Amino acid sequence: MATSPYLALAVLFFAALAFGLAPLGLAWLWARIYSPQKRNLIKNAIYECGLESKGDAWVQFRPAYYLYAILFLVFDVEAIFLLPFAVTFTGLGAAACVAILVFVLLLVEGLAWAWAKGVLKWA
Repeated sequence: MATSPYLALAVLFFAALAFGLAPLGLAWLWARIYSPQKRNLIKNAIYECGLESKGDAWVQFRPAYYLYAILFLVFDVEAIFLLPFAVTFTGLGAAACVAILVFVLLLVEGLAWAWAKGVLKWA
């Protein structure tokens, strides 16, 4: 009895589909059976449990804050990449030391560039 080579693929596809849809279906079924249905104007209001908003909710957000976040991520990831090197420093050869030196020099260059462009000024 010969089976199709795509049978295993089809089985895995339907298993993955069921794995994703089963929790959604169970949550929908649970909500239909056990959650109370109390639909009215007050319950459907946007601010049902607090004060109504006054004014516009739109807040001006400076794009420079995104640059701070990106710089933080870059230098935070640097620390993550330097940790394995620091742990195994005595067991590494000269090539690894040169590679990490190039890595740190590129990061210092990025920091110098950000400083020269004025990205690090808060105000």
